[in-house]
Amino acid sequence: MKRYIGKRLLTAVLCVLLALLLNFMIIHAAPGDPIRILAGSDHVSPDMVAQLTQKYGLDKPLYVQFLRYVGNLLHGDMGVSIYTNQPVAQEIMEKLGPTLMLCLTSCTIALIIGTLIGIFCARHVGSKLDTFLGSISYFFDSTPSFWLGLMLILVFASWLHLLPTSGMISLRAPATGFGHVLDVLKHLILPGAALSLTLIPYYFRIARTSVIQVGNEDFITTLRAAGMSEQRIYRKYVFRNAILPVVTVFGIQLAYIVSGSAIVEIVFSWPGMGSYMMTAISRRDYPTLMGIYFVISISVAIMMIAVDVVYTYLDPRISRDGAK
Repeated sequence: MKRYIGKRLLTAVLCVLLALLLNFMIIHAAPGDPIRILAGSDHVSPDMVAQLTQKYGLDKPLYVQFLRYVGNLLHGDMGVSIYTNQPVAQEIMEKLGPTLMLCLTSCTIALIIGTLIGIFCARHVGSKLDTFLGSISYFFDSTPSFWLGLMLILVFASWLHLLPTSGMISLRAPATGFGHVLDVLKHLILPGAALSLTLIPYYFRIARTSVIQVGNEDFITTLRAAGMSEQRIYRKYVFRNAILPVVTVFGIQLAYIVSGSAIVEIVFSWPGMGSYMMTAISRRDYPTLMGIYFVISISVAIMMIAVDVVYTYLDPRISRDGAK
């Protein structure tokens, strides 16, 4: 197992370095100059532009800038935001918590509900309930998350006045204690629902298809012919094999947890990484964008390793062949 994880770690490091290089090149090749945006458009002084360009090291060749960035990154320095003049690492840590809260909650709820519904429909293929739930899943799958968020705001905030429209906390709510927790949870309901409802169809279709496919395998037919109960067949053999694709999708969604909720965060003014990233893109804030993309690449690498390790426990064939 140690050798198996070691290989995955080496691959992850190489992928992160490659992602850093590609992101650095793409960011600097994109149109727009962060110094011009920072300096403003009225009566821009060439001397001020030159000083700001030199201050942030943008006057150096690209390969020098990249090597300097990687060197600073190895010492835990992600640089300073061009726009806010604050450490990028500090700003990312402030935004990462709300995003993790929103996305982990939504992904977990979608995983549980989508998988359970998919398994149920797989065991009742062709029934009226299977057809109805399948139609509902296609509806939410084709619904844009921003439109669904706006409809939830319209119904539950504007019409019914049950939930807040935006933000993470209320100004009049307690700053600490149980009241603060309830206030955050109340603000979490609408964005969490908008994100969960668009994710549930993925787990529903994958779980349903996987259970049906594994249930039609020859070894399952043999177990039925041998007289094994249907409950034991599903619990011991079908579910364990069918859950592998679901684990893969869950790992991929968690890997892109930092950027996957950007639209929902913007609609609900949620103070997370998604809206922070969109703001950095509009400002051409190079250090901030590189820091965000670095966090994304790290999260992808970590989740892919985690999925591989989970696979070794769920599928004995992988454990024997690759994890020795």
